[in-house]
Amino acid sequence: MEVAVLNIQGKETGRKVTLSEAVFGITPNNHTIYLDIKQYLANKRQGTHKSKERNEVAGSTRKIKKQKGTGTARAGSVKSPVFVGGGRIFGPRPKDYTQKLNKKVKRLARRSILSQKAQQGAIIVVEDFNLQAPKTKDFTQILAALGIQDKKSLFVLTDTNKNVYLSSRNIPTVNTVTASELNTYDIANATSVVLLEGAVEVIQSNLTK
Repeated sequence: MEVAVLNIQGKETGRKVTLSEAVFGITPNNHTIYLDIKQYLANKRQGTHKSKERNEVAGSTRKIKKQKGTGTARAGSVKSPVFVGGGRIFGPRPKDYTQKLNKKVKRLARRSILSQKAQQGAIIVVEDFNLQAPKTKDFTQILAALGIQDKKSLFVLTDTNKNVYLSSRNIPTVNTVTASELNTYDIANATSVVLLEGAVEVIQSNLTK
């Protein structure tokens, strides 16, 4: 599959890049996409939720009223969950939500979602570029030139580029990652996937091992 390489003005450079059929041309496996996204979102959870139970609440342990003769239910502690300010019954505790997934399944998921985007015509290849200074205005002009200013877009860089990252991070519809950080969730969450020319080779090398 050949795709024309554009410059940051949105015009064709006259060059074309060949997208590997093994990465961008397979029949998508939707179940692996689901598994990979589920794992990604689960692994982002901190799991630090916690509420105090009756043995952790600050308060006196004395018996607050006599056992019998009050006409009400017996009560032994002000820290009881039935009282305001008492502990919580079966409250949340810290939990590890981490899930595991085989590397082969993750690679298949990424190839599947990239193939899906290629079938939808949502992949744009742009020649490698750099910005002289971190300016959001300059990056907005690039989006307009590519015709994706109103779309959710994912920019896949060949390597870390501080100026490009800083220029794009204030734009809520844009996400920027390096080719080695590429994941299924970010691709699925984007309407347009913009690959820098140098990133294509890195992606294809990582996903065909």
